[in-house]
Amino acid sequence: MTGAAEGMRVRRQVLGDAHVDRAVAATTSFTADFQDLITRFAWGEIWTRPGLDRRTRSMITLTALVAGGHWDELAMHVRAAVRNGVTVDELREVLLQTAVYCSVPSANHAFAVAQDVLSEEGML
Repeated sequence: MTGAAEGMRVRRQVLGDAHVDRAVAATTSFTADFQDLITRFAWGEIWTRPGLDRRTRSMITLTALVAGGHWDELAMHVRAAVRNGVTVDELREVLLQTAVYCSVPSANHAFAVAQDVLSEEGML
């Protein structure tokens, strides 16, 4: 079992210090247990498993977020995917794939979100 410190290290590597610092600063006594849970479980247990590399995990995460319509999280994970080595061309392919399996309207929205993020990052 991986500890919270390792989870925080991975979380920072994938999402970036600025995002994690904002999340930590916004933590309240009400949300502290949730922040601890996602740091230990998502980042410390799942993202550190040896079976998939971070690029692959990012692409899977993008698909899951499109399927669930989690657009704010999608924007964050588009940035993370790029940080994890997913290219703009690969990102396009992932989103095209979601059109078939998640719905064309969902993919349409995902393309808009991704385009905004990539433009902000100077990649388009």
